[in-house]
Amino acid sequence: MLKHIDPMVRLILSAILLATLLPVSDTLRGIAQGVSNAAVFTLFLLYGLKLSRSEVLAGLGNHRLLVPLVLWVYGAMAVAGWGMWHMMAGLLPPVMALGFLYLGCLPSTVQAAVSYSSLAGGNNASSVVAAALLNILGVFVTAPLFSALAGSHDSVFHGDTLVKVFSILLLPFVLGQMAQRWAGHWVRGHKELVTWLDRGSIGIAVYVAFSGAVSQGLWNRLDPASWATMLAACSVLLVFGYGGAALLGAMLRLPRGDRISFLFAGAQKSTAMGAPLATVLFPPATAGAIIVPLLIYHLAQMIVAAPIAGKFHRSSSPE
Repeated sequence: MLKHIDPMVRLILSAILLATLLPVSDTLRGIAQGVSNAAVFTLFLLYGLKLSRSEVLAGLGNHRLLVPLVLWVYGAMAVAGWGMWHMMAGLLPPVMALGFLYLGCLPSTVQAAVSYSSLAGGNNASSVVAAALLNILGVFVTAPLFSALAGSHDSVFHGDTLVKVFSILLLPFVLGQMAQRWAGHWVRGHKELVTWLDRGSIGIAVYVAFSGAVSQGLWNRLDPASWATMLAACSVLLVFGYGGAALLGAMLRLPRGDRISFLFAGAQKSTAMGAPLATVLFPPATAGAIIVPLLIYHLAQMIVAAPIAGKFHRSSSPE
């Protein structure tokens, strides 16, 4: 039964369970944060090594898809997250309500968006380039966009944060791009190991962030009604993401393959970017609480993505 669950879903649930049962102690938190930062550095180094510059350059010319997609992900979805934050402000703890704004400012998933787009019959080249572009922009855009929309509530983008973003996210990515000529073939020849390192880095980031929230009494801060409220809010945001992306793709009269690519890249949100970035931007207790909406949204998007992709696939198959 478990083998049929998406690996990222199993990873996130395992990290949450481990953080709940064995959270990082106060004495080891500094060491754990250092390990998490090293894992995030490795993650973005791998991103830089894996992302082919030739594929990016070849796909960047599809302005008809990419420009509205960027505006949707960092415009409409960010505003939707801002609106949900204000709607939830009186119903959830302030940090968790603010997590909806953080969720809205994040880029799309990479692997999941491309995989489900491919299954649905989308444009594979456009999906790869769109997901890559959104995540590259996320390194530069997510933190200042979140800070600007949050205003005085959580102004995270200051000098120290800029140094962290540069040294832990941007620098390894650039180094990976520069080393692609020498190490790119190694990454392509060891896909299983790279995937393990990739997912392991994300798991460590989720575990460290969630441990901080558990230590601050996360499970005691929300009663069943509050959890139900958060689930409902994530569901509304998910419907807005998928419904709005589908509607906008149709209004733009994109080719069928590009509409499918737009749908999955426009509606999904990346834990692979969100969890590591949260550990860089926020203190441990805040980071763990602020990614709770993201973790719920991620699990929900994986559940609904498969049947949506299957429906597109069946509609394109000959009778």
